[in-house]
Amino acid sequence: MNRDEIYDHLAQVYLGKRERVEIKKPKPRPSAWLVINVVITAFILTSVVYGLTAFLTQRKDAFKSRVVYALNNSPIRLTYSVGGAYPQVKTLTIAVPEVDANKYRRLNLSLRSMSGNPGVLKVVLKNSREEQASYYLQGLNARWQDYSISFDEMSLTDIKSLKDISFVVEAWNAKDPSGSVLIDNLSFSN
Repeated sequence: MNRDEIYDHLAQVYLGKRERVEIKKPKPRPSAWLVINVVITAFILTSVVYGLTAFLTQRKDAFKSRVVYALNNSPIRLTYSVGGAYPQVKTLTIAVPEVDANKYRRLNLSLRSMSGNPGVLKVVLKNSREEQASYYLQGLNARWQDYSISFDEMSLTDIKSLKDISFVVEAWNAKDPSGSVLIDNLSFSN
């Protein structure tokens, strides 16, 4: 044997033994940032999927039941004086913009007497065919009161072409002959 063969033999002996000995390396642990990022990503994905499914499976009727069409942005004052000889009636008329009122079922409003007390306030709806329907609101006082009037109770044949809404204080229904009433939150809704 020559010297190269001896070196090869020794190298093979040592390398062969090294190859047979398995060095166990410790398994790397995932870093804390990786775990936190995985948890946050899972939370965000779960929230998005839940939100989308809740939104997409929602019935369209739920949106229709909340539809509101506002007719005013601030309180409107109706000042009346019906105690004298004339006029025996004080009317405040609000024009309704062109809107298909068939989409809605109710007229909503809030009332409050500022001074005096009209006792009863008459609400009159008029359409483009000049048909009128009226509804009497009772129990007005100095506190805000919300009223909701169903269009079914108004008995107009054509709600679609609603033209105006009038508020009327009549001398024979008024508790106080003069005063003022605030009208707010006037809207159509379902």
